[in-house]
Amino acid sequence: MPDHPIRRFADDAAIRSVGERFLARTLPKPEWTHEAHLATTCWLIKERPEIVPERDLPDLIRRFNDGVGGRNDDREGYHETITQTYVAAIRAHLSERKGDEALVDSVNALLASERGRRDWPLRFYSPKRLFSIAARRRYVAPDLRPVA
Repeated sequence: MPDHPIRRFADDAAIRSVGERFLARTLPKPEWTHEAHLATTCWLIKERPEIVPERDLPDLIRRFNDGVGGRNDDREGYHETITQTYVAAIRAHLSERKGDEALVDSVNALLASERGRRDWPLRFYSPKRLFSIAARRRYVAPDLRPVA
C-alpha cells in the first residue's frame, strides 16, 4: 500500500467532534477517513464506556455507511476482520500509554505508530485472506502470524 501523510488531530475537541458526528451520522462521508476510524475508536474506549467497540462498532459503522449513502455488502462498507483487528490494536496501544494522557496525544501517537498504519493488518494477513468475503462478513484469524 502506498504511504499516506498522517493527518494528525489538533486537539481533543476535534476528535470528539468526529466521534460525535459519526455516532449522529452527520459526519460527511469524505471525513470518515482511516484516521477518523482510529480516532473515533480511541475516543470510544477512553471516554464512552457504555459503548463497547468489539460489540457495538459493527452496527454503528453499518448504520453510518447507510446514513451517508454508502453500502455494506461483499465488496464495500463494513469489514469485520479489519475492524476487530484495529480495535485490538487500539486497546493494546492505549494500555501502553499513561491513563491520564490527553486524548489527542493518545490518538496522534497511535497514528504515528506501526499499529496506526493503513497496511498494519497485512503484517498478519495475506491480502487474499484479509480482503476475502469471509473476512468482511465475520472475523477470520490471521494466516501469516498472530496479531501482536
